[in-house]
Amino acid sequence: LLGRTPADWDLATDARPDRLVALFAGAVYENRFGTVAVRRDDEVFEVTTFRSEHEYADFRRPHRVEFGDDVEADLARRDFSVNAMAWGRVPGEAHNSLVDPFGGRADLAARRLRAVGDPDARFREDALRMVRAVRLAATLGFEIERDTLAAICANAPLVGHLSGERIGTELA
Repeated sequence: LLGRTPADWDLATDARPDRLVALFAGAVYENRFGTVAVRRDDEVFEVTTFRSEHEYADFRRPHRVEFGDDVEADLARRDFSVNAMAWGRVPGEAHNSLVDPFGGRADLAARRLRAVGDPDARFREDALRMVRAVRLAATLGFEIERDTLAAICANAPLVGHLSGERIGTELA
């Protein structure tokens, strides 16, 4: 949507991990987050079951993950509206389309970075999202929306809970 070649794709489905492993020979499932590694030729694709996340204890990872069937509910747990869009079929509709329940396409057009839902809650769940916001704004020339920026300023000390390695990976 930005006219750039994507570095990777996030693939998500309502299929549970055991179903994905049964469908794809050699698929590997070794985590509690619903992500299955599917190998095709020389590439590995990570496919994650729709989910909701609960009780973030370390400002990074959820204590509990619950698998779901609804793409919009899955998108609601994303960091920013521009990352909370999907190409697929909403139940009850006949054709695939852009699923954009949080106005991500309009934010892309405005070059605006805006948290999904309550920005304060979003950053308290995962402090790495603040680092990601700054990286995205700097590299894409986006403006961080006022309430999202205020929440980053208010929650900035939480970045101290992140490992240097994780921050480095985000900024690389």
